[in-house]
Amino acid sequence: MLVGIMSDTHDCLPLVDKAVKKLEEEKVELVLHAGDYISPFVIPHFKPFKGKFIGVFGNNDGDHEFLKRRFAEFGLEIRGEFAEVKIDGLRIALLHGGEPGGPPGASELLKSLIESECCDVIVHGHVHQAKAYRKGKTLIINPGEVCGYLTGKSTIALLNTKTLDVKIIPLE
Repeated sequence: MLVGIMSDTHDCLPLVDKAVKKLEEEKVELVLHAGDYISPFVIPHFKPFKGKFIGVFGNNDGDHEFLKRRFAEFGLEIRGEFAEVKIDGLRIALLHGGEPGGPPGASELLKSLIESECCDVIVHGHVHQAKAYRKGKTLIINPGEVCGYLTGKSTIALLNTKTLDVKIIPLE
């Protein structure tokens, strides 16, 4: 299966629309979003994606209850601060990677997950740096930032669950 991975959309609607269009073009079946949508008004922009969508909250997300309602209205799934996704025999941990209101580094939970090598894949955001690497048997993926605010580069990632190949896809 081809999985689309995105994070840190930060209400940047034109680039969210571009990301969703690219994911549809690539025939992605599942999108994992590692948080920082920011406001509920961004959620309808994910609806054109025809596959399954699973997200988690980021440290900058506002009203969690309203975001949950908007996700439900559009048939999308948000699981809270952390999600374990099992697909094609893989155990995927999905989290933002930063503590709400905390400093800009990785959270203790993310560090612990990486060190323990307890999952096949760990997907996170927060640091806005597109990167895929291995720690032992675990593949760690940060798709970068859709918004392009910090790095000037808007990116998403694609994961092939059969081969564990990862591609970082620029949107601009």
